[in-house]
Amino acid sequence: MPDTTAHVRKPGWFTVNVMNRSVAWLTRRGISVWGSRVLAVRGRRSGAWRTTPVNVLTLDGERYLVAPRGHVQWTRNMRAVGGGELHLGKHVEPFTATEVADDAKVDVLRAYLKRWKAEVGVFFGGVGPDSADDELRAIAHKHPVFRITAAPAA
Repeated sequence: MPDTTAHVRKPGWFTVNVMNRSVAWLTRRGISVWGSRVLAVRGRRSGAWRTTPVNVLTLDGERYLVAPRGHVQWTRNMRAVGGGELHLGKHVEPFTATEVADDAKVDVLRAYLKRWKAEVGVFFGGVGPDSADDELRAIAHKHPVFRITAAPAA
């Protein structure tokens, strides 16, 4: 069985300091860039809110968060706390999250790559939206996927 925590592609300086900050800045002002939101999730140890820009995928009426860079901090925090918030401008949407099993990720990964391959394709090792199911299944363990559901009103 593959190690599900080993795969991490850390972002470079340009991504962290230019791209992520630019997308987050626009998203915080209510401008979604290709479905972007700012994900806020509590740290699993500190309990402090951590934020990062993400792309929310809608497929067959369900919404998903995919981690193209692998098992990064927000995925570890999401597993520990089971949800978070999506921010777009002043709109805050609390949600719960359920991790999707590797065998059930093929259609989600294919749809994610179809929409955002130009942006994230490099993190999928040459596998793309037109790849065979077996190829997508072979990399599924490297890319956490969470089904998100709006949290009930308090």
